[in-house]
Amino acid sequence: MAKVEVKELLEAGVHFGHLTRKWNPNMAPYIYMERNGIHVINLYKTVAKLDEANEALKKIAASGRKILFVATKKQAKDIVAEKVANVNMPYITERWPGGMLTNFVTIRKAVKKMASIDRMKKDGTFNTLSKKERLQVDRLRAKLEKNLGSISEMTRLPGALFIVDTMREHIAVKEAQKLNIPIFAMVDTNCDPRDIDFVIPSNDDASKSIAIIMGQVTDAVAEGLSERKAEKQVDPEEGKGKKREKITQEAPKVASSKIESAPKAKKIEEAPVVAEAPAVKDDTKPTKVAEEKKVAAEKAVESKMTKSDDFTKIEGIGPKAAEAIINAGIKSFAELSKAKADEIKEILTEASSRMAHLDPTSWPKQAKMAAKGKWDELKEWQDNAKGGVE
Repeated sequence: MAKVEVKELLEAGVHFGHLTRKWNPNMAPYIYMERNGIHVINLYKTVAKLDEANEALKKIAASGRKILFVATKKQAKDIVAEKVANVNMPYITERWPGGMLTNFVTIRKAVKKMASIDRMKKDGTFNTLSKKERLQVDRLRAKLEKNLGSISEMTRLPGALFIVDTMREHIAVKEAQKLNIPIFAMVDTNCDPRDIDFVIPSNDDASKSIAIIMGQVTDAVAEGLSERKAEKQVDPEEGKGKKREKITQEAPKVASSKIESAPKAKKIEEAPVVAEAPAVKDDTKPTKVAEEKKVAAEKAVESKMTKSDDFTKIEGIGPKAAEAIINAGIKSFAELSKAKADEIKEILTEASSRMAHLDPTSWPKQAKMAAKGKWDELKEWQDNAKGGVE
């Protein structure tokens, strides 16, 4: 991914902010100067923040989570739809449906309704309806396609949100904050950057400015997806390598058993000589081996402790909540399945007052399914549950 230069951003008009009388004082660190009653954005800070956001988006895409792009303003609609469609990510360009994240189960039902209409058309039941009913169903299908067609493949809450103009999409910001979903955004001089996790100070009104930022962001996402694809292709080869190692380890054992069984008479004669050998030498060898084994075991335990399961796969757990749980010493799905909901609630409230509203009642149950590798069952449960609650 080629890094964008300040000159390119300058040519695209990314530095133009809003009128000085409309500014938000919290944007002061990102403003370079004021010229003719308009604030000018510091593009060096834009480049630095864009690189930081791209790295984070790349990691989220490589982990397999979806990134939801939101841009309902006229200038951004077509640009976002075109760029995001290339990386196969969900996007909202018509209007933000209230409860899109906080009431995700209801939104999923609307998407399933769209799929059921398609099935009706395939199996012939659609033709059995009257002309008026067919028209009504077609209108409903067109309305659902317009508002929710781009998120039809998003079966669970997204791993992150990317927003163009946070003032216009303030409802999306609030919903993401409530669920602790990280927010990436193009933030102009009239917006509040305190609500955003990854701020990209830039002009969110000009189409050229939106196009260049979206181009960089989608390139980072595409890079993350290609890394994930490469890892998946490597994994089967690693599995074959492990099998080969097992075969080679077993082969010497067979050979040694044949050698031992051959010279029986000699071994009986040599037995007393081995018995007369000093006991000190024989004792020292096993102790060294035992020590090496202990060290290896301790290293294995340490490596297991440092690695932790991805708790964000559980409905209701965002990145910040997952971090709080891991910091509390719970690092695997098996450990989380044994934890009590009250204990988890205490951990979250101690970590941050913003997480006090979270309901961890179903988390141990979901963790139990995840620990056993029942991902299809977990996904089905999450689709039927309402915000992670039965």
